[in-house]
Amino acid sequence: MGVDVEIYMTQLIGFFEKNPNDLMVLIGDLQKDEFYQKLREKCENNFKEGKEIVLSKEQIVEAVLELKFVVVEAKEKKHLNKIIQKTSFGDIILN
Repeated sequence: MGVDVEIYMTQLIGFFEKNPNDLMVLIGDLQKDEFYQKLREKCENNFKEGKEIVLSKEQIVEAVLELKFVVVEAKEKKHLNKIIQKTSFGDIILN
């Protein structure tokens, strides 16, 4: 992308390399490479949209949450239409 994005990411990674405790407090058990990649994506999006390249606190926290809490799509539940269900253990009568 832009040279500005590369410079910012180099400085950000350098900060976290010099302060590993701050990184561990922020990301916990996440892989730091995945975290850095997510931050780079957010910087590039800001650059494309003409916004400030420097990430806000909210954007950094959002990156951590996106990595920690993967969205799981809910599966549609099967509805039972019968009162008596036949199973390998025998018939089950639903009241």
